[in-house]
Amino acid sequence: MSATLSTALDVPCSIPPTLDPRRPIWFNSPNRLRSRRCTISCSKSPPKAPPDLSEPRPENSSLSDQLRHISTTILSDNPTQLLAKPKSTWVNPTRPKPSVISLQRQKRSQYSYNPRIRDLKLFAKKLNECEPSEAAFMEVLEEIPHPLNSENALLVLNSLRPWQKTLLFFNWMNTQDLFPMETIFYNVTMKSLRFGRQFQLIEDLANDMIDKGIELDNITYSTIITCAKRCNLFDKAVEWFERMYKTGLMPDEVTYSAVLDVYAKLGKVEEVMSLYERGRASGWKPDPIAFSVLGKMFGEAGDYDGIRFVLQEMKSIEVKPNLVVYNTLLQAMGKAGKPGLARSLFEEMVESGLKPDEKTLTALVKIYGRARWARDALELRERMRANGWPMDFILYNTLLSMCADLGLEEDAEILFEDMKGSEHSRPDSWSYTAMLNIYGSGGNVEKAMKLFEEMSEVGVDLNVMGCTCLIQCLGRAKRIDDLVRVFEVSMERGVRPDDRLCGCLLSVVSYCEETEEDVNKVLACLRKANPELVLFIGLLGNEEIDFEAIKEKFKSILSSTNVDARRPFCNCLIDICRSRNLHGRAHELLYIGTVLGLYPGLHTKTSEEWRLNVRSLSVGAAQTAFEEWLGTLAKIIEQQEALPKIFSANTGAGTHKFSQGLAGAFEEHVKKLAAPFRQSEEKAGFFVATREEIVSWVQSRISSLPVTA
Repeated sequence: MSATLSTALDVPCSIPPTLDPRRPIWFNSPNRLRSRRCTISCSKSPPKAPPDLSEPRPENSSLSDQLRHISTTILSDNPTQLLAKPKSTWVNPTRPKPSVISLQRQKRSQYSYNPRIRDLKLFAKKLNECEPSEAAFMEVLEEIPHPLNSENALLVLNSLRPWQKTLLFFNWMNTQDLFPMETIFYNVTMKSLRFGRQFQLIEDLANDMIDKGIELDNITYSTIITCAKRCNLFDKAVEWFERMYKTGLMPDEVTYSAVLDVYAKLGKVEEVMSLYERGRASGWKPDPIAFSVLGKMFGEAGDYDGIRFVLQEMKSIEVKPNLVVYNTLLQAMGKAGKPGLARSLFEEMVESGLKPDEKTLTALVKIYGRARWARDALELRERMRANGWPMDFILYNTLLSMCADLGLEEDAEILFEDMKGSEHSRPDSWSYTAMLNIYGSGGNVEKAMKLFEEMSEVGVDLNVMGCTCLIQCLGRAKRIDDLVRVFEVSMERGVRPDDRLCGCLLSVVSYCEETEEDVNKVLACLRKANPELVLFIGLLGNEEIDFEAIKEKFKSILSSTNVDARRPFCNCLIDICRSRNLHGRAHELLYIGTVLGLYPGLHTKTSEEWRLNVRSLSVGAAQTAFEEWLGTLAKIIEQQEALPKIFSANTGAGTHKFSQGLAGAFEEHVKKLAAPFRQSEEKAGFFVATREEIVSWVQSRISSLPVTA
C-alpha cells in the first residue's frame, strides 16, 4: 500500500494574456503576467513509465497542454490547502552585519518575573513614607509581606530614596544574616549615600568589605572616588584611585574623568597628563567631560599651548565637542588672553550647529570687554537679537558692565531699557550700578541723580559700588550738598562703607581744597566711614610730627586696608598734600609707599633707556614721582656716572572714552619745571628726552643757583 506525502509548493506560473498579433511579443512585460499557485502532492507508489519527451508538441501549445504530463504523474487528486507565504525580513543596509547570536543568552533578573514584586514595591513605598526615625522604620519593617531573599532585598534596597533609610535597611539586613551580603548590596547602598554626600559612611562600608573579604569591583571604587570629589575631599579621591590601580582594576570612563578633575583642582598638571596618557595607552577613549576638565585646567593656568593640545586631541580621536566643552574652552581662551582665538572657536561652534547658551555668550562678552573690542561686542549683541539667542540676567549685567568699561553710554541705555521691558531679567542693583558707573565716568550728573531717585521709587537698593560711583560723579562736579545727601541716604539704607568708598571720599577732598566748608562736609562723611583716616589727614599738616611717626601711623592704616585700596589711598593722600602745599609730606608718602611695595615697576632701567612709569599714579603722585626722579638724575650727573641715551616717562595713552588722561596734567607740570621732555610722536603717552638734553638742563640749573660766599 502506498503512503501518500502531500506538501504545498509555491510554483509561480506565468499565464500570458491574449497576444495581439499586431504587437511584438517583447512588448508584453513580464510584470503584467498573472501569477497563480498550485499545490503539488507526492505519493509513494509503484513507478510508472516516464513520459515520452520525444513526442512531438504542437506549436503554440497552451500551458495546460505543457503541464499535462506532470499532472498525470505527480499531482494528487486531493490537493492540500495552500500555506501562507512568510513575510520577508528587512535588513538595514547601513548597519553592519549582525554577529551570530549565542545560544546562551544573558539571564534576566529573576525578580522581574517575581509575582510578589507589586507587594514588595508597595512595602518599599511605605518605608519611604514613614517618619525619619529608626523606631518608626523598624516598626514598618515588621510588616514585610514576604520572606526576604537576596532578590527581594535588592528590589527593596533599590527603591529606598533617602540615604538614611537605605543605610537603615542595609544594616538591618546585615543583622538578619538571611543570605550572603554580596558586592551589589554595598554598591547600591554606597550610591544612595553618595547622593547625600556621606563620604565617611561610604568609606566605612568599603573598609567593612575589605575586612569581610568581599570583592570591591569597578563600580565600588568609582562610587567612592566620585563621592570624595563631590565632597571636595580630593586627597581621599586620589588615595582610593591609587588603591584601585594596585588591585589591577581598570577605571571606567566616569572614574577617569573624575580623577582627572581631582588632579586638576589640586593643581597637579603633570599627574593629570600622566594619567591621561596612561588611560589612552590602555584603550580609554576620553569623553567630552574629560576634555572639559583638561580645558578648564589649562585655562586656569593661562596655558594656551595646553588648550591647543586639547583641541588637537579631540580632532585626532574624533570626539565632537558639546556645548559644555565649548563653554569651558571659551573661558580658558579668555583667561589665556586670546580673544581672537576665542572668537574663532565661537564661530566654529555655531557652524557645527550648536546653539550658544547664556554661559557661552557671557564668556564671550567678558573676553571682548577685557580686550576692549567694542565693535566685536556690539556685533555679537546684534547677532543675539537677530538669532533670538537666550539672554539671561547675568548676560544682561555683563553687557552693561562691558559698556561701562568701554564708555558706550548709548548702547548701555538701549540694553537697560530692554531689561526694563523684560519679564524675567528686570534691572537689579548691579544693573543700576553699571549705569551709575557710566554716567559718573562721563560726568553726566543729572542722569546719575535721576537714576538714583528712580532706584528709590522702584525699590531697588543702592549697593556700595553704586554709592561710590555716584559720589565720585558728584565730587568731580563739586556738588557737595548732593554728595552728602547721597551718602547719608545710603547709610540709612544699610550700605556699609568699604575701602573703595573711603578712597573715593579721599579723592573728593583733594578736589575741594579751594573751599574749606566743602572740605569739612566731605571729611564729616569720611569720619563716619573711617575715623582713623581723617585723623591721619590732620597729622599730615602738623609740622611737629616727624617722618618716623608719619611712617608708623601710615603703616598702621595700610595694614587694616584691603590690598587693592592701599595704592589709591596713598595716591589720594599725596594729592591732598600737594593741594595744601605740603610738598615735603607728599615726597615722604611717596617714599613710604615705594618702600612698602605700593608702586612696583615705577623705575625701569636698560643700557639704552631709563624710564619712569607713572600710569598707575594719580596726578599729584605722578608729579611728585617726576620731581623725585629729576632730583635723582641731577645727583647722578653731578657724580658723573654712566647714563643711557634715552630717558622717558610713561603716563599711559588713556584709551578709555571717559579717561581724564594723565598726559595733559603731566605735560603742564613738565612745562612748569622747564624740563627737556617732549611728547613722543611714535608712542602715545610717552615723554622722551635725550642724554645730552638732560645733562644740559641739569648743568643750566646748577649754574643758575646763587653763589654763596
